[in-house]
Amino acid sequence: MGKPMVLFLCTGNSARSQMAEAFLRQHAGNKYDAHSAGLNPQGVHPLTIQVMKETGIDISGHQSKSLNQYLGKTSPKWVIFGCEKAEESCPHVWPFSLQSESWNLEDPVDFTGDELEQLMKFRFVRDQIEARILDWITENRIDSETEN
Repeated sequence: MGKPMVLFLCTGNSARSQMAEAFLRQHAGNKYDAHSAGLNPQGVHPLTIQVMKETGIDISGHQSKSLNQYLGKTSPKWVIFGCEKAEESCPHVWPFSLQSESWNLEDPVDFTGDELEQLMKFRFVRDQIEARILDWITENRIDSETEN
């Protein structure tokens, strides 16, 4: 049996879900098949690419993906909603998904401020996401080991 699939969903698939996908691949890609998508793909935000590169993860080749790429074509074990809007718009997208979670992370794309303030917001959200990913991996370690 293959690795269990984890799908991170957000509104634009431009920041939060892209970061979560990249961190899960970085920290546990040998155990999980990480993907991300958005309700209304907006393209990967340049600051997302920049702040991830600061951690040594290059996502410059990533593209925003639509939720439609996955609907009816995949069976994720986990669906993790990065925002309330995504969760409210598709609460029962995968009725056969074993688990879903809501992380309700602040969207750094919506933050207004000067360039330095925006960069700081992206870094703050990035660090929150990495901590959530590391906690999630620890909490779900037994589940992933029983899959193999």
